[in-house]
Parts: sequence; C-alpha cells; structure tokens
Amino acid sequence: MTFDWPDPASPLLIDGHLRRGGAGEFVTLNPATEEVLGHAANADVADLDDAITAARRAFDETEWSRDVALRAGVLRQFAKVLRDHSDELRELTVAEAGVPVALTYGPQLDLPVGYLDWYADLAESYEWRQDLGKAEPMGIPTRRWIQREATGVVGAITPWNFPHQITFAKLAPALAAGNTVVLKPPPDTPWCAAALGKLIAEETGFPPGVVNIVTSDDHSLGSRLVEDPRVDLVSFTGSTATGRSVMRTAADTLKKVFLELGGKSAYVVLDDADLAGACAIAAFTVCTHAGQGCALTTRLLVPRDQYDDAVEAAAGAMRRIKVGDPADKRTICGPVISARQRERVEGYLKLARDEGGKIVCGGGRPAGRETGFYIEPTLIAGLGNDARAAREEIFGPVLVIMPHDGDDDAVRIANDSPYGLSGTVHGGDLERARAVAARIRSGTVGVNGGVWYAVDAPFGGYKQSGTGREMGVAGFEEYLETKLVAEPA
Repeated sequence: MTFDWPDPASPLLIDGHLRRGGAGEFVTLNPATEEVLGHAANADVADLDDAITAARRAFDETEWSRDVALRAGVLRQFAKVLRDHSDELRELTVAEAGVPVALTYGPQLDLPVGYLDWYADLAESYEWRQDLGKAEPMGIPTRRWIQREATGVVGAITPWNFPHQITFAKLAPALAAGNTVVLKPPPDTPWCAAALGKLIAEETGFPPGVVNIVTSDDHSLGSRLVEDPRVDLVSFTGSTATGRSVMRTAADTLKKVFLELGGKSAYVVLDDADLAGACAIAAFTVCTHAGQGCALTTRLLVPRDQYDDAVEAAAGAMRRIKVGDPADKRTICGPVISARQRERVEGYLKLARDEGGKIVCGGGRPAGRETGFYIEPTLIAGLGNDARAAREEIFGPVLVIMPHDGDDDAVRIANDSPYGLSGTVHGGDLERARAVAARIRSGTVGVNGGVWYAVDAPFGGYKQSGTGREMGVAGFEEYLETKLVAEPA
C-alpha cells in the first residue's frame, strides 16, 4: 500500500507553512509487511533553526501566551479536525507504526484526541492568579499574588510506540498553558506527525509559529533542540539512556526538563489471588502492541508454592494470543516497529538462555510470517531478578516469571529495579492488596484490575523511569512558571 497523504513535498510545518526538508527525504516502512510506504521530509540544521526561531517569535511577540480564549478555541477546533479525519489517521497509524487497529479506538488515537478538549477546558477553569492577600514585610504594607504563566518555547521529542498518545500528551497541555512548541518526532513514524502538521496548517487557526513539526532521520537534531538556549523546556519520552543524555545536554542552559523513560514493571500475584486469571491478564498485557509500552508489566511475580501452576497458566494464555496483521480487528499483538527492534528482542532471548533461563513458549519468529517484524509471545522462566532479561527493558512481547516468598519478598523484588514506572498487585483480599501496592515504588500501580490510564491521571515514574508527570493537572503545570507579584497595599 502506498499513501499519497501526507504529501512528501510538504510535510515539515515551520512558521505556519508546509515545506520540504533541507536534507531531502527518507524512507518510512510498514513494519507488518516491510514494504516502503513512501518518503518523509528530512529536516536539516537550518530547518530546525527556522522552527525554533518561529516558536520563539510566536511566544515573545504575539498574544498566544496571554489569550486563554484563543488557545482553548483552537485546541477544540483541532480536535474536531482530527475526528473528521480519523479514518485516514487510523489507516496511516496502523500502516506506519504497526499498531493493531483495535487499539486506535482507544489509547492509540481516539482517546488522545480527546486530550485537546480536556486541556482546553482546564485552561479556561484554571486559577491562573492566586491572591495571597495583604502583608507588611519589613513594615511595608503590600498586596501580593501568585501568577502562573507559560514557560516559553517547548522542545518536544517523542518516540514511535504510541505516536499520537505521547504527542498529544505533550502538545495539549503545553499549548493550553500558553507555550509554543517545536515537535521532533522519531524517524520510525514521521508520517504520523507530518499528518498533524498538514491538518494544522490547512484546517486550523493556530497562529504561525505556535506549532512546528520537524521530521528527520538525523538523531543529532534532537540534541541541537535540547541544547538551544532559545528553548525553555524540553519534554522527552524515550529510553533511559537517551534521557540521561538529554538531561546532561540541557544542564548547560539550565532549562526545565521533563523525562518519561523506561520501565521494568512488576505484576505481583498474592497467594490468595485467582492465579489463573491473574496470569492470563499479565500475559495479555505484555503482548499488547507487541509489548512496546514502557508501562507494561513485564515481570510476573507469583507465590513460590504456586510457581509451576503459574508458569503453566501464563504459558497457556500466551499460546492463545495469535500474532497477526495489525489491520485485522482481532489482532492485539502485531509486529515490532523495525528489523533493528526485532534483533534487539532476539538478542535478549538469547541472553536469557545464556543466563540459564528457559523459554517456556515462543522465543522466535512466528511460523507463516516470513515478512514483517514479528516476534512470538514469549514466556521466560528460571531466571532470578539479577538476570539482565529480568532487569532491562526489552520492549517486545516477552514476560519473565519469577517466584516470591510472601508479600515482603514480592515487594522487595518489585522494588529491586533501576526503574519505577508502573506496577500491578492482584490479591483476593482488597485491603491486603492495597497495602502491598502502597509499598511499591512506582509512579502508577493498578490493584485487582484497576485502570490508571486517563487524561486526568498524572503519569510518570520514580528513579530512572524519569522526572515530572505527564497528563492531568500535574502534567499541565509542568509547562508553567510561577511568578510572585507585589505592589503597595
């Protein structure tokens, strides 16, 4: 299949205009078929400089940052435009990101579009000014208030696994707060971002320079965006290794940094839980979108005396999950994004065997799928929590199952990780499950099937899973500065 939209002649959005990239074009592939979809504009350093210049000018010289009504109106307009084009965006997202189409009706497209409306409402109802009343510091009668205002130019750097969810989790609050944005999407899914740029330029009332979208296969452009002194805040989602680099680079200009990074989250099953049901949920979760989610629970911790039964239950559930075409509405586990990512997952499977682990099911490429970057749903047993496959983020449909010796030991293993992004506790007694969840050091925890994902719910991690929060009011306030104003009373 070859798309003729977005037009590769004009996929960069800079200062309100669509234009070609200074470095030509680069290829974008369908991960389910390995076919070339088409070409995306390849931005160069001059393009990035123009985008930052435009964002800086739009923030400094227009009323965007001070006009709440304008911002709310344009965000709602953009949401409507996106819904009007949802069929095209859905097809494009499935083809370029390998996203199972069923997920586009939820967190991969439809729900994130709603972020724009939610943050428009928040901007209108937010308490931008808080009166501190009168005081007499040093005997001087003074009236004081706290003013919340936009930070400035935001550099937003996004990954490929949830191209719309993560993009709108940055764009919606940043723009609602009054910032201007330079978006640098990943080279694996450039069309998902370029399509947004085309719609913004042609069908919305965003003032020029407020949103700029720069696609490129040159990873150094991301570093240039981070280091540029005209950029006031960097919002980055990606690997922990790259996040460290972003933080180091941003330190030179002491700009604000939000980092949403990796995870190796634990699914803790207590000894009074429905073992088979919990294991089935854990297996299904880790296979969703081929395991390409930072907050997925990829370590399954089960009671030691139920370990064999748990291995059998988890393996049975994983064997029932069929790898399939993401365009098929029955598919939940499609391809991984690229040949490079598949090789990375396969490297971890070899490493798990070398470390003494047993591949209970899966462990290879599915039969009958000679093309496409597919990996079988895989369960690994026999590893301790010190094994690399149990400690490092694999980003594939791979679950590591390990035994624990009671609640205290389960908490110890769950917290024995450089990450702290998410987690799950499953138990028969709700109060006991809550008590275990309260001891897990992670930014989100689900208890007995509770779902933490929602636009009003802040998301982020502890430890090396990142800094700050995305979504909710907390995510909105990441993009604000606090100013204290005082005048004679």
